[in-house]
Amino acid sequence: MTVPSSPPPSSPLSIHGDRHFDGLADKFAASLYGGVRGELRLALLDRLLPEMLGLRGQPLLDVGGGLGQLSGWFAERGHPVTLAEPSAEMLERARETLLETSAERGITFVPAPLQALPEQAPGPWSLIACHAVLEWLGDPRAALATLAGLLAPGGQLSLMVFNRDALRFSNVVKGNLQKALDDRLEGKGLRRRLTPISPLTHAQIMTWSAELGLEVHEVAGIRVFHDYLRSPPQTDDDRERLLELEWRYCRVDPHWRLGRYLLYTLVRPGSSTPPASSTISSQNQEPL
Repeated sequence: MTVPSSPPPSSPLSIHGDRHFDGLADKFAASLYGGVRGELRLALLDRLLPEMLGLRGQPLLDVGGGLGQLSGWFAERGHPVTLAEPSAEMLERARETLLETSAERGITFVPAPLQALPEQAPGPWSLIACHAVLEWLGDPRAALATLAGLLAPGGQLSLMVFNRDALRFSNVVKGNLQKALDDRLEGKGLRRRLTPISPLTHAQIMTWSAELGLEVHEVAGIRVFHDYLRSPPQTDDDRERLLELEWRYCRVDPHWRLGRYLLYTLVRPGSSTPPASSTISSQNQEPL
């Protein structure tokens, strides 16, 4: 077995060819969660996750949990959470935020990349979340195989990936026609740029899931309209209208296929999981 050599000191990638985010926590927070697009992403997840998953307070493994928004959402709903994150800076930021709001809920923090989780957090897990992680990895197919191996029979994987087809469409809208024709869509992971190095297609997720024995139970698009607007909504009323448009069409074909992110519920066949209708009540709970 060949052991990967360490990258040069100047390399932005890990030994696995993955993009981590040490030194970029502020930019990451502002770019991915700041403004209307971040609000829409979290608001849609707040509505979609209880409908797309069978939630009964089971322990959650949050893979590549970043700043901890998703871990906090599950912790507020009674799930014991293990947050795994390879970036020391991101993990510390998540710890500071979550211990202020969820200290009594027993969140465990694991400083580890996805590839180390079979040793660091082997499970098997009945519930795993891996949101906006695979697109930053050098080998996303191998990563999905690792996640499948961590699932218990009947276990659910909430997977969200950056949509390559949406990235192509966005480049065309911006006038980057030759880039779209050449299919030069991946980022290089250089400097402070946040274009994913491995954007994925729906076809890839479907193929890989079938190869790994995972069943696709649900799919939705996150931000199917916002990222193509000529200008962001300027008033609270326009923001509310946009959210309702996003919500109305996020699971309607063909609109969901151009979501900036694609959100899946993947299940490892085995003992059955409760249907989404049995989810714990979200009444009087804090939004994501």
